Amino acid sequence: MFQSKIAVFGYGNHGKFIAQGLHQDGLEITLIESNEVFYNDAKTDGFKHVYFIDVTKDDDLRALHLDDFEQLVCVMDDEHLNVFLTLSLRSLFKDSYILSISDSLNVTKKLRMAGANKVIDLYEVSAHKIYNILKKPVATRLLERFIGNHDGIIFREILIPEGSFLHEKMADEIDFSSYGILLMGMIDVEKGNAFIFITAGISHKLDSGDTIVCLGEKEKLDAFETLIKKKEV
Repeated sequence: MFQSKIAVFGYGNHGKFIAQGLHQDGLEITLIESNEVFYNDAKTDGFKHVYFIDVTKDDDLRALHLDDFEQLVCVMDDEHLNVFLTLSLRSLFKDSYILSISDSLNVTKKLRMAGANKVIDLYEVSAHKIYNILKKPVATRLLERFIGNHDGIIFREILIPEGSFLHEKMADEIDFSSYGILLMGMIDVEKGNAFIFITAGISHKLDSGDTIVCLGEKEKLDAFETLIKKKEV
């Protein structure tokens, strides 16, 4: 029925930013809404694959043939409906990858119990969760758009180039906050590309070829990525 591989349920306050962000990244998505106002908003905004259904009805969900989709993203504005939808999708499409968005710890627990493969809780994002999400490109884009909408920040993997002033420096020697960013972790080449959490309480040496994972505003990250190409600062 659909050519798209990502189905987004919800085009409300959160879903709109996620859908538009994925669209800007060049992905063709399918939108499903049960709210007529949000459905019309999606059509007005130019989305081609938009469907108005009752997401509480299993027959309507089955008719979407969602087995062909790579990911099902649940981001309905009504948190109770979002949990119910996640539960229904898991029951109907047992092998599908379901990603749900949460605004609170309580809802996060419910979504996990409902069968979501991944729950993005923006108020509990830690270094460990960020690294797990980094391994899933679509989820990474979702998190970037969602965090950008709420806090104006994104996260980025930055490769330390040859000749950088960071080479052979200890991580705790660098005041990343002075550049307006936060160091979350690093991928250490000397340790077999292992990911190291900065929150682990151990000081780690930075080397050219390592990849650091940072949080911050896009402009700050851009400036820092340019700065580390220098031998001295």
